[in-house]
Amino acid sequence: MGLPELRGRLAELDRVVVAFSGGADSALLAWAAADVLGERALAVTAVSPSLAPEEEADCAALAEEWGLRWRAVPTDELADPAYVANDGDRCYHCKKELMAVVGPLAAAEGATVALGVNLDDLGDHRPGQRAAAEAGAVFPLVDAGLTKDEVRRASRDLGLRTWDKPAAACLASRVPYGTPVTFGVLDEVARAESGLRRLGFRALRVRHHGDVARVELPVAELEAALARRDEVVAAVRAAGYRYVTLDLEGLRSGNLNTALLTNPASRARP
Repeated sequence: MGLPELRGRLAELDRVVVAFSGGADSALLAWAAADVLGERALAVTAVSPSLAPEEEADCAALAEEWGLRWRAVPTDELADPAYVANDGDRCYHCKKELMAVVGPLAAAEGATVALGVNLDDLGDHRPGQRAAAEAGAVFPLVDAGLTKDEVRRASRDLGLRTWDKPAAACLASRVPYGTPVTFGVLDEVARAESGLRRLGFRALRVRHHGDVARVELPVAELEAALARRDEVVAAVRAAGYRYVTLDLEGLRSGNLNTALLTNPASRARP
C-alpha cells in the first residue's frame, strides 16, 4: 500500500477539496490530488488565530511552488463557546467549524472534502476526525494504507520539501484542557514559538500554563537551549510570559491528551 493506492483513491473521488494545513500529511495529499486531478483539486487553508502565521505563509509558498489551486479561508471557531471552553472534545468543535466553511466550497465544486489523516492518527484521541467524517469528509491516506513514516518516505521520494517538516498541530493544542482558549492565549503561544523559531529551533511546543511557558524541544536540543538560555528566555518573555521553563522530558506531541486518561471529567460534556 502506498502512493499508487493514493493515486487510485483520488481518481475514484474525481473532485476533491483538500484541507491543507501545510504539514507533511496534508501536503502529500494536496500534491497528489493536484497531480492526479489537476483543476479538479482545490487546496484550502483554514486561517484563524489557532494557525501559526508561519504555517499560513508556508501554505501559500507551497501552493505557488507546486502550482496548486489554493485558497485561504477564514474560520471562526473562537465564536463557539464549546470550543473556547476547551474540554476533551475541543477538536470536534474545531473540525465542525472547518467543515461548515469548507463544505459549501466543496459543494460548489461538486467535490468531496479530503483530510490528511494517516493510519497512525486513528489510534490517538482525535475527535476532530469524527466531526469531519460526520460531515462527509474522507481520509484518502488512510484508504491508501499510509502510515506517518510512509507519508514521509513517499514525500521524500517525490522530492517534496515537506517530507521532514516537524509536526505542527494547531496552537490550541498547547493549552491544557479546561483552560479557556482565547485570542490572547493563542497570540502569546504564537509569538513565543515564532521567537524560538527565529533562534533556529524547528520542532517545538510552547505549552501555556497561565503566566508560565513550558517549552518542549527534542531531547537532543536541550543542551543547545540551555547554552542559549538568555536568548530563549528573552524570546518567550517577549511574547508576554513571566516565567520560562524547559521541559526535561523533551518534545512529546499530543502529551496534553494524557490528562484525559487521568481526569475523565475533562472529556466532552454530555
